[in-house]
Amino acid sequence: MSLREDFVWGSATASYQIEGAWNEDGKGPNIWDEFTHRPGKIEDNSTGDTACDHYHRYKEDVKLMADLGMKAYRFSISWARILPDGTGKVNQKGLQFYQNLIDELLKYNITPFITLYHWDLPYELYLRGGWLNPQISDWYEEYVQTIATNLKGVKNFITFNEPSVFMGCGYAQGSHAPGMQVSDKDLLKIGHNILLSHGKAVSVLRESIPDANIGITLATQPKIPLDPTDVDGAYNAYFYEGMGGFFWGVNYWLDPIVFGNYPKKLVEEAGNLFPTVTAEEMQLIHQKIDFMGLNIYEAQYYGDYKRTPGTPHTELSWDVYPEALKWGIILNYKRYNLPIYITENGMSAHDWESLDGKVHDPNRIDFLTRYLKGLKAAAEQNCDIRGYFHWSFMDNFEWAKGYNPRFGLVYVDYKTQKRIPKDSAYWYKNIIQTNGETL
Repeated sequence: MSLREDFVWGSATASYQIEGAWNEDGKGPNIWDEFTHRPGKIEDNSTGDTACDHYHRYKEDVKLMADLGMKAYRFSISWARILPDGTGKVNQKGLQFYQNLIDELLKYNITPFITLYHWDLPYELYLRGGWLNPQISDWYEEYVQTIATNLKGVKNFITFNEPSVFMGCGYAQGSHAPGMQVSDKDLLKIGHNILLSHGKAVSVLRESIPDANIGITLATQPKIPLDPTDVDGAYNAYFYEGMGGFFWGVNYWLDPIVFGNYPKKLVEEAGNLFPTVTAEEMQLIHQKIDFMGLNIYEAQYYGDYKRTPGTPHTELSWDVYPEALKWGIILNYKRYNLPIYITENGMSAHDWESLDGKVHDPNRIDFLTRYLKGLKAAAEQNCDIRGYFHWSFMDNFEWAKGYNPRFGLVYVDYKTQKRIPKDSAYWYKNIIQTNGETL
């Protein structure tokens, strides 16, 4: 069975990880600007001040995307580049940058997918309480309205990227910006504020862009049943509903959006910790979305599994799970019956420029072949899978890990900003051209 004829093949990035120009042309500071400037927060003591200098090199980068056959590009917008203080005065130079980027993509028939929030909250809003302040959904609504009103040529939108990660790492563990460790009660408030912000963003986009294609992207580690006949067991384990690490669960985020209610067991276990939720708020959150985005790198086995020494793993020591995409798609489609895009998938590797001037990454090609075969297997089980975005288009700033992990199809020499397509980039070009038939 082939993938659908209109299957979307692309790659993805995020604003803080590639743009640089952190204080140019009227951009305000964000929480990652502040966090990376604190000594000891990033493994290699680097920052995103320059990153891949995409702000100045976007034309070169888009041309390279076109040369490599990309059909779509998922990128995020820096809130503080549009609204330096988070609300109020609009920075026209920031808007112009994103419009220029969109126009350049459209020139090469590359479909833009905009992620509205990929972790870089304006610092001024953090000082006002950030995601803990119930006003933030209004601030977010203003931000999204600014984008919907001013940017032309885009109809594909993702409201949030991985809320579980920016909440879990930023507010529970403290390893990501803004580096906080708050109580479960506060985490539940943050989660509710994020979902209200999502709801307001959907409303704004529906009103401003009637044909908009809107979804949310969630990070997940699917359960892979060791016994393929025990899908129900894997399903029940995957969609756990209790308090323990609640924010990591897909269902904490998607149940309110799709079904109109928080997981019942979670609400019962949280008791007085759970925020007061009105019927009007749930109605706002429970609006139709057009798709769900899944970011899948790792997975977990369901059944009698014990990890053995030497299990294949990536440069970041993430184990390799060839069936991760297959089961991530199958289980989420079974529960939510929504079209699915894989909005991130890829691997970090020890890449470098070889003596021949090229970057050879056979391990990445092997990894992607295995994972994409799983994606096709899910499609063969009649799951509605619409597209795949490789993470990432090019090497970039990998959050708290700095610049050592390299996820890109394109190698970046950070000293010179030279771009070198890796072997995997040319392999992926062939995958795109054949719509996956060569897998």
